[in-house]
Amino acid sequence: MLAPPTLRITEIFLSLQGETSRTGLATVFVRLAGCPLRCRWCDTTYSFQGGETVSLDEVLARVAGFGVSVVCVTGGEPLAQKNCLPLLARLCDAGYSVSLETSGALDVSAVDPRVSRIVDVKPPESGEVARNRWENLAHLGAHDEIKFVLADRADYEWAREVLRERALERVCPVLFSPVQGELAPAQLAEWILADRLPVRMQVQLHKLLWGSAPGR
Repeated sequence: MLAPPTLRITEIFLSLQGETSRTGLATVFVRLAGCPLRCRWCDTTYSFQGGETVSLDEVLARVAGFGVSVVCVTGGEPLAQKNCLPLLARLCDAGYSVSLETSGALDVSAVDPRVSRIVDVKPPESGEVARNRWENLAHLGAHDEIKFVLADRADYEWAREVLRERALERVCPVLFSPVQGELAPAQLAEWILADRLPVRMQVQLHKLLWGSAPGR
């Protein structure tokens, strides 16, 4: 008899979504352990190692226990675990509104089309610009989102050119975020306004409310 499929889980918790077009919505977060990237400003390094081995059935049961209809699967890099894909499909089958936060370094084409894919594009200051999987852009649609996290003016100008050269706003909503403690949100806002960029400026609501504590 085959063992039930499992995932390595760092944490499952209820919070307000702090980013994307779902900002402010009560959301159950399923944070998977492990990540092949090492972005310089990563704020979830505690998820890189370890994690609890949990069956997919147990993950679904824990999510259901919160009584909330919105779920975000995040990491680490959730797609680094092969059973992330069946987890996403089962969450959709159960009637949840599901989003996936991914680094953009791994293939998103096999993700259930009902899932809203939030795909990072890594700028130079992240230290992982070479890991961008540009082929992912061809798989995105209007219900997905592209996210740039920016540390300085050079990152901003790089992202602005990527946006323009690839006409990303025609693909899906585009998000620009400042690295906390490195780029002042008001400064990024001024640059976006000056250049009339067709992007959504965002800050991390959860950090404004609760700081950087895990499980928030």
